Amino acid sequence: MIPKRKIALSLSNLFLIGGAAFLLLLLWQLKGLIIILMIAIVIASTLSPLVGSVERMGLPRWFSVIFVYLLLVLLLTGIGLLLGPTIIAQLQRLLEKLPGYIEILGKQIQFFMTEKGFTEPEILEFLNRQFNLQSIVSWTFRSSQQLLIGVSGLTRGIVGGVLNVFLAILLSGYMLSGSQKLIDGIVSLFPTPWDQKLKDQVIPVSQRMGGYIQGRLLVSFILGLAVSLGLKFLGIGEFALGLGTIAGMTNLIPFFGPVLGSIPALIVAVAQGGWLFLWVLLLFVIIQNLETYVLDPLLVGSSVNVPPLYQLLAVLSGVQLLGIIGALILPPWVAGAGVLLQNLYLTPKLEAEKENS
Repeated sequence: MIPKRKIALSLSNLFLIGGAAFLLLLLWQLKGLIIILMIAIVIASTLSPLVGSVERMGLPRWFSVIFVYLLLVLLLTGIGLLLGPTIIAQLQRLLEKLPGYIEILGKQIQFFMTEKGFTEPEILEFLNRQFNLQSIVSWTFRSSQQLLIGVSGLTRGIVGGVLNVFLAILLSGYMLSGSQKLIDGIVSLFPTPWDQKLKDQVIPVSQRMGGYIQGRLLVSFILGLAVSLGLKFLGIGEFALGLGTIAGMTNLIPFFGPVLGSIPALIVAVAQGGWLFLWVLLLFVIIQNLETYVLDPLLVGSSVNVPPLYQLLAVLSGVQLLGIIGALILPPWVAGAGVLLQNLYLTPKLEAEKENS
């Protein structure tokens, strides 16, 4: 007979359990603010090298931060004024012609199925349902809402999303301008020697997180430009810039973004007929392989240093929790956590094993 064990809970343990439960509840209630802080830290890590370069010119830190933000605002405004009207006009034309393109696509698929001997009424009815314009538009809006807003309810419509982005930018500016005092205040909460150990990891973690976003942005810009030029060369100049913008924006999402970005261009190519679909498909295959085997290893892979499986899990978790925002901000946090794991656990562990052997 197995003797019964008595579990004794002291008053201090009860307080500890209650405090932990209260902390988890508080964090859950403040999840929106925590996510804004996560976004702000990613923005600050991305802009930190640029702010440091301006500061090394002899300017005060706070002025360097303001200068960098104003420079980015002017740059984005200039690009928007220069290319924005053309991109918007092309996307509007694409939306107007999309119903006809989808109808042509459905007819071509039905013709292909009939030619291959699939003439059962059930199959044809299924295809009619799948390519029904109303159902496609309804699915598109539902999927877009889930991606943009996220299942967690982080943002409530456009106003909430803009406000959250604005708050994240303000917080990132504050973090950049008073970074040293902020870091000293946080690490002082930890006992010796962990305060100094954590302080030593701030720069490597920031470089890893910022390097990921910088590389992702640069790769997406190159891919969007290549898609625009390639589509214009293939004869889809009417939508080349708009489709290239879609491809570049969706490419910010690792793994799944390039596939999503190719769908609109392929639909347009199918609707225009001929060999254009195969040429556009070949264009995206070439660009995707160039990104996978050349651009990503050079511009993103060296800065992330995280196995692809973990990156994929980070993207899937981010989409599940926060929609498209999570797919963008969670991978750099995984990369930063990898730095802490490497420097605070794996490297000391290997050094201890060498000394013992």
